[in-house]
Amino acid sequence: MQAFTTFLGGVPFAVFLLIVGFIFLIKGADFFVEGSSAVAKKLRIPSMIIGLTIVAMGTSLPETAVSVSASMHGNNAMAVSNVVGSNIFNLIVVIGMCAIFTPVAVARDSLRVDIPISLGAAILLLVLSAGVNSLTLGRLEGSILALCFVAYIGFMIRSAIKARLMDAPQETQQEPASLMPGWKCVVYIVVGVAGIALGGDWVVKSASTIASAFGISQNIIGLTIVAVGTSLPELVTSIVAARKKDVDMALGNALGSNIYNILMVLGAASLLSPITLSMLDIFDIACLIGITILVWIMAWTHRKLDRREGIIMVGTYVLYMVYICLR
Repeated sequence: MQAFTTFLGGVPFAVFLLIVGFIFLIKGADFFVEGSSAVAKKLRIPSMIIGLTIVAMGTSLPETAVSVSASMHGNNAMAVSNVVGSNIFNLIVVIGMCAIFTPVAVARDSLRVDIPISLGAAILLLVLSAGVNSLTLGRLEGSILALCFVAYIGFMIRSAIKARLMDAPQETQQEPASLMPGWKCVVYIVVGVAGIALGGDWVVKSASTIASAFGISQNIIGLTIVAVGTSLPELVTSIVAARKKDVDMALGNALGSNIYNILMVLGAASLLSPITLSMLDIFDIACLIGITILVWIMAWTHRKLDRREGIIMVGTYVLYMVYICLR
């Protein structure tokens, strides 16, 4: 990518690619939310479940691409820092920004199931990272993470079926004429995923090129620019969903992405190539656990996250970034 941008004009071309990437992200997220919301209404599946599964996987494509590629090329630090940094960003910036735009009501299931699963995934990552193969995620650990992901998907499918059966009495009602036709839902989702994947990839690569040109270390790039860049789809998608008053999908997208990033992305990456961690990685995972608990406590207070709490969450991320740059 660096050779390509150098050939086409170096930093100026990277800046151009950065802007185009943002446009693809925003429009892709808009299409993806519209298509996914329509699917949820057609199948009578709660938006939270759609957000935790389809939307979360779609918006996590950049993390998947970056971490798996980094692992295959032996850049283990990038694989881990990308996931952990992205998850922290999802929790306190994505959800925090949504709360700033509109109060995020937190459903009972989210408090009792979704947030605890996200917390459990982070704790499992810490245990496996500092477990038998100390500071290493090998193929055994990768298999455990992948199996947990399969169990999680099975649980989500069961929840979706249960939700649809509970809504069975209404299934005899005629579908609203305004509901998006099936073929259009598929087109919206496919175009949205493509826009998100391309936009996220271009933003990350162009931002990394710009940072390298100014002499910023690759370690800092992995923990900040790459982590934030690969989380931009979650941020844009959740804000778009929140502005459309679909806060369940916004919250489900952020939580689902965190679960997917740990169980599937790091599981797949460590299965392909064992990942060696550092003590800084362990500390960052511990920070992720602490931040998850903090968000859980704030969500329990009034079963919603308001603008004040959103500002606190975003402010916490700013402090974390200052720490990352100074350590």
